[in-house]
Amino acid sequence: MKQQRSFPLFTVTEKAARSVREGHPWIYDTEVTQAPAVENGVLADVVGPKGQYLGTGFVSLQSKIRVRLVSRNANDDFSPAFWRRRLDHAWQYRKTVLRPEELTCCRIVFGEADHFPGLTVDRFGPLLSVQVLSVGMERLKGLLLPQLVELLREDGQEITGVYERNDVAIRTLEGLETYKGWFPVPGLPTPASPLAEIVENGVKYTVDVENGQKTGFFLDQKYNRAAVARLAKGKTVLDCFTHTGSFALNAALGGAAHVTAVDVSESAVEMARHNAQVNGVEDVMECVAADVFDLLPTLAQPGAPKYDFIILDPPAFTKSRKTLHAALRGYKEINYRAMKLLPRGGYLATCSCSHFATEEAFCRMLRDAARDAGVQLRQIEARQQAPDHPILWGVPETSYLKFYLFQIA
Repeated sequence: MKQQRSFPLFTVTEKAARSVREGHPWIYDTEVTQAPAVENGVLADVVGPKGQYLGTGFVSLQSKIRVRLVSRNANDDFSPAFWRRRLDHAWQYRKTVLRPEELTCCRIVFGEADHFPGLTVDRFGPLLSVQVLSVGMERLKGLLLPQLVELLREDGQEITGVYERNDVAIRTLEGLETYKGWFPVPGLPTPASPLAEIVENGVKYTVDVENGQKTGFFLDQKYNRAAVARLAKGKTVLDCFTHTGSFALNAALGGAAHVTAVDVSESAVEMARHNAQVNGVEDVMECVAADVFDLLPTLAQPGAPKYDFIILDPPAFTKSRKTLHAALRGYKEINYRAMKLLPRGGYLATCSCSHFATEEAFCRMLRDAARDAGVQLRQIEARQQAPDHPILWGVPETSYLKFYLFQIA
């Protein structure tokens, strides 16, 4: 190390040291061989078995991930200026990879991929929606969130409030309470409403940062939705797991002859209907509350509606390796049914947002489904999450979204 260090020292196994050198920022509890008693959430230096400096990160005493590295540079001082620079790096990256009009609805901080482990910040118009999933970021948020608001406003961005969506069970693994509510930003009055109006790909949405899924709206599919819109003209489209209608709306505005948007949630379907009216496509977009697993088999019956474009955007069927096999069965079932329903020359958009369903496993499932359905897939595009959700090589958890467009050959 290049300077005298004041941080507590955690010594780890050679396996952990090798993982860090390959780019992964996590140290598991079983990989720590020596550590002093420390306060939960403090910064600590991590060294290998021979004392070689590996990095500095936040300690989490109640998590299996014992240390999350935030720096591999022994000269970093972790002052307020350091964190301000890092936030600026994240914002400048978005300004580079997104079009200017897309900056009003984008992910500004994507956890480990932006070197803020456990922190997510999404922007919906004037509102920032935040999730804090690690004790280190919980301790730091009082500095980071006002800094981010200040940075954005100095860059001419209108920001009127910050809402915390810390109502997720994973926080309990860090010893953190679950809650949601407005974060008090000095100089900003509490907004009167948690609703924000956004435009993505020319589609208008009302986002509820208080009650919407995750942080309020799924931003990672923006370019995949645009890809669907390009193929939708004149098609009869079935959008499965539509949530609040995003793929269906893109298809409708792309010129689809008719779109049926399906979700098991009545409230999601009501929001999809509202969004269809807002965008003036209610005449071509039908919204139906139904279980997709029950619906798809009925569409094979004589007299059932016919579709030449089917979109499958299910929620994550698995959030652990233990349930991966069952999840792949679910993915195969809906893809097999869709492939059987589509005519030759029809189109299929299919995806998975589960990190544990790897690209290799997902593609193998698609091949099996196509074989069993007796069809051949002509690949049009293979896509991933939008670039405001960057994939950090060496950290496979940051690569989670698989999206494929096929024609039935």
